[in-house]
Amino acid sequence: MIAKTKTQYTCSACGGTSPKWLGKCPQCGEWNTLEETIAESTGAPRHRYQALAAAQPVATLSEIEAADVERTPTGQPELDRVLGGGIVEGGVVLIGGDPGIGKSTLLLQAAETLSSQVKVLYVTGEESGAQVALRARRLGLPGTQLRVLAEIQLEKIQAALAAEAPAFCVIDSIQTLYSDQLTSAPGSVAQVRECAAQLTRTAKASGCAIVLVGHVTKEGALAGPRVLEHIVDTVLYFEGDTHSSYRLVRAIKNRFGAVNEIGVFAMTERGLKGVSNPSAIFLSTHGAPVPGSCVLVTLEGTRPLLVEIQALVDSGGPSPRRLSVGLERDRLAMLLAVLHRHAGVDCMDQDVFVNAVGGVRISEPAADLSVLLAIQGSLRGKALPAGFIAFGEVGLAGEVRPAPRGQERLKEAAKLGFSIAVVPKANAPKKPIEGLTVHAVERIEEAIDVVRGL
Repeated sequence: MIAKTKTQYTCSACGGTSPKWLGKCPQCGEWNTLEETIAESTGAPRHRYQALAAAQPVATLSEIEAADVERTPTGQPELDRVLGGGIVEGGVVLIGGDPGIGKSTLLLQAAETLSSQVKVLYVTGEESGAQVALRARRLGLPGTQLRVLAEIQLEKIQAALAAEAPAFCVIDSIQTLYSDQLTSAPGSVAQVRECAAQLTRTAKASGCAIVLVGHVTKEGALAGPRVLEHIVDTVLYFEGDTHSSYRLVRAIKNRFGAVNEIGVFAMTERGLKGVSNPSAIFLSTHGAPVPGSCVLVTLEGTRPLLVEIQALVDSGGPSPRRLSVGLERDRLAMLLAVLHRHAGVDCMDQDVFVNAVGGVRISEPAADLSVLLAIQGSLRGKALPAGFIAFGEVGLAGEVRPAPRGQERLKEAAKLGFSIAVVPKANAPKKPIEGLTVHAVERIEEAIDVVRGL
């Protein structure tokens, strides 16, 4: 008689386990995340639970030597910007994105450039070596010094890392790997967590910088337990529409640099090319100013970025729609209430559609003023003057609050030829900026009056 394999249910969000299926995870409270897996034996080897970093004696914080980490440029300036300047010795980077968006292409280009400076190993679990070579030929990469390994068993990959001793390694992808220490299938929560922990331990011990490619779920989050994002040093997300030629790489977590930095790439026949002036992508090329359009100076990490906000107000009847693309829908409803109460602009029976051009997503509240001015322009059918920009947060009392790093935003706008700005009073420059006329306002009604007088 064959013994029945013991199973358990593991949460894909937190990695917690349950002996039976439940709609809600008892550990983290997420719904519909419990998946059936094979229960691991209780006699698991003790080495699996070693710390990721070597233990050190207790020391006083002021006596610990803290030097800046050395970075090696990847040859992709936009990728280096997101990483904080380049790869770090022993650093582990997790990069996720939709299938076919360009993760493997970008990493193959970076690995090829790095291979001329340091020893590089590219481990592919999703493709054969011939398929990687075919992509390299298509991209025009010689690959004379780039080492490639097609393998999915963790122990063999660790042996190759020990034998090759590379300074940089790409694992494409972490969901395809499995360890002999576990009986579950590749891609399961237990395998992903164990393989990532073992590779992180290898990176810290050997000083090899490792990049893990991760799959994403249909909601856009990285597949596997959230512990994966806590283990690694840097988490990058590849964003963009596969129907568009432009891609964004955004840093969500970075122990060696700033978070929320973005790198902008254009997909070409020769691979991904960095875009040095991304503001040109997010600005529409109107022959003349059109109603319902307002340019915003937003901030992505340390980079000021000019984005066009478009609004369309149309008769909506008894049940008007509120739809926003690239901005928060709930915030749009709040801003319409502020516009009505404090500026006397009524959109109660109108459909309101708001869009951020170029597919960029804007989460900072400094977009409020631009959104309201675009809505007001569309409702009145009057275009804002050419060379006009605005930014600022709008409160429920109608006040216009300052945005962080306002001086840098204004200088970026002036550099790109913009001549008129409506900004919060606290962001007004102390010294005039050449070529830029700044109107500082304290309330939303003041901003509306300024625009009507232009």
